Amino acid sequence: MSKQHVNGKVYLVGAGPGDPGLLTLRAAQLLASADAVVYDRLIHPEVLKHARPRARLLFVGKEGGGESVRQEEINALLISQARLGRSVVRLKGGDPFVFGRGGEEALALEEAGIAYEVVPGVSSGVAAPAAAGIPVTHRGVSGSVTFATGHRAGKEPDWAHLAGAETLVLFMAGGRLEEATLALIAAGRAPSTPAAIVEAGTWEHQRVLEAPLADIAARAREASVGSPALLVVGEVVSLRSQLRSLVESRPVVSEREQFLKAEAGHE
Repeated sequence: MSKQHVNGKVYLVGAGPGDPGLLTLRAAQLLASADAVVYDRLIHPEVLKHARPRARLLFVGKEGGGESVRQEEINALLISQARLGRSVVRLKGGDPFVFGRGGEEALALEEAGIAYEVVPGVSSGVAAPAAAGIPVTHRGVSGSVTFATGHRAGKEPDWAHLAGAETLVLFMAGGRLEEATLALIAAGRAPSTPAAIVEAGTWEHQRVLEAPLADIAARAREASVGSPALLVVGEVVSLRSQLRSLVESRPVVSEREQFLKAEAGHE
């Protein structure tokens, strides 16, 4: 396919895990000058306030586990906006290249001959556990951490490999939590291994549930844990009880109204 010269440019920007204070300076600068902002569902409303007043705000987020806009359509939207000569910020939760399909969008832009740049963001894989008082590595406890997703199109995760991780952080764990925990135990992980679910990490309504691996799915089900949520498995979870000052410094919000209100701002 022949590539053509275009005046526009697309910035694949990580918005961080939720807390607007974790947005990078580079991301804020790009939002302030962008002609168009193409954004996902889990973008804090305060982050969007950094956008230029007359910027086009284009929502392409996922709803209820499905996609309101297909990935191919998102790719086409980015290309068409850039070909109009616009500066386009593609705003994605966390980091664009960590389970965010940023690589797919970069490849599409490359193929189309569109100038683009990747702006890393703070990944929820490290930020959500940290906000919950769980260090994903700790000397003498865990010298490595494995990041994985509970959803892989057409292919099962390598549970045997994941079961052997010193610390395992499983993204998008909510919908397959029981299946994932049973698979980890069947692959050799001890049922008594400390585990935690972090719901809406770094958001105002963040919740954390702790239980042995064998029981964490039932605890999450009883508490009606929603999305986004990630699972942390490993001895590092037990450190949370010792980091009381960090854990107690976050306000406890049991109601979900704030989250629903935030979601409504994206519609």
